[in-house]
Formats: sequence, structure tokens, C-alpha cells
Amino acid sequence: MLGLVLVLLLALLLFGAGFAVKVLWWAAVLVLAFWLIGFVARGTNASGGRGRWYRW
Repeated sequence: MLGLVLVLLLALLLFGAGFAVKVLWWAAVLVLAFWLIGFVARGTNASGGRGRWYRW
């Protein structure tokens, strides 16, 4: 009985980890998409050249 409970807990843990990894992959794809949009759509600066779209 203890072995069955351990196997079920392991399956639940692996399912949760797989779900978290999938969510993290989607978050990474969204961040990459926003970065690419910001890189392509960056504006010009006051001197007429291409400006940086980030603030650091």
C-alpha cells in the first residue's frame, strides 16, 4: 500500500513539474515576442538616430 501511495505521489509531482515547465515555456515565448516587437518598433531619439527602446 505504501508503494502505491509513493508511486501516486511521484506521478502527481512529475505532472505538476511538467505543468510548471510548460507554463514557464509559454512565459518565455511571450517575453521573447514582446522583446522582438520592442526591438523592431523602437522610435528615434532627439538627434534623429535610432533610439534604444529599453531604459537601462
